[in-house]
Amino acid sequence: MATYKEISGTNIEVVSSDPANPVVGQVWYNTTTGTVKGASVSTVGSWSTGGNLNTARAQFTGSGSQTSALIYGGTTGSETAITESYDGTSWTEVNDLNTARRLIAGAGSQTSTLAFGGFSPAIGTTAITESWNGTSWTEVADLNTARFQPGSSGVDNTSILAFGGSANPPYVTVTESWNGSSWTEVNDLNSARSGGGSTGTLTSALFYGGESPTVAVTESWNGTSWTSTTSMNTARYGMGSGGSNNTSALGFGGGDPYFSVTEEWNGSAWTEVADLSTARTQLASAGTTSAALASGGSTGSDSAATEEWTGAGSPVVQTFTDS
Repeated sequence: MATYKEISGTNIEVVSSDPANPVVGQVWYNTTTGTVKGASVSTVGSWSTGGNLNTARAQFTGSGSQTSALIYGGTTGSETAITESYDGTSWTEVNDLNTARRLIAGAGSQTSTLAFGGFSPAIGTTAITESWNGTSWTEVADLNTARFQPGSSGVDNTSILAFGGSANPPYVTVTESWNGSSWTEVNDLNSARSGGGSTGTLTSALFYGGESPTVAVTESWNGTSWTSTTSMNTARYGMGSGGSNNTSALGFGGGDPYFSVTEEWNGSAWTEVADLSTARTQLASAGTTSAALASGGSTGSDSAATEEWTGAGSPVVQTFTDS
């Protein structure tokens, strides 16, 4: 029988931990687990267990990617300013927000994020905006319209879009654009709502679902205006989201009570894919349709659980056995 070296031309790599970003076809022996593993192509998307948060909570938000994420704010029974950073394996507490609040929104990367809006009994509905530089939060110019749980999109703390949310009246259509120093009102949403899933950039965003009451409405932003498009299969609010632009998005969890439903957007329609392992609402999220992160949220009580999404066509680690 041929050996692995005779077939591949190299020996099996020996490591103490699995490679962070394995490529399809890569094989290795993990000395810690005593198993032979390899990377193959995922034919369907799936959720797997990630590292638990240090502080269980709900009604907060996240920025960044699956292996480089930032979460901030929320409630643990009372409003919190806690910020945590994820490296793809574990969460680390870093410097707090300046203002504790829940139902906060934000977008950006792990080292360059903008957090805005939110609510606490102490200050009510707020327009406060804070900028994260990778080390600490700095308060910057307020939103023009104070609100909580708006949608958000953007890649860093100099280029962000905020849309919808709850204010006065209860739900608003207001959209604002952030240029790194100030907010400017631009064209409104077609449907006023808060708590929907949101993904994308300053010029290519998607807002889906939400509460006004609970809807499945989807709107697409082209950098100038919003266009109503195909609705989600399951109406809900408080869901997690991932995606790169208005043609690629993921919506998961949410609802009241708690959904595990995950849907994927291809630019024209929503398709139900693999469910979350833990049904939850008001969770934090980050990432894309190929690699997303779902953290915390409410399952009846505040959760610390994290799940990682691997989309179809992505490398997935498998353990080889002799059976």
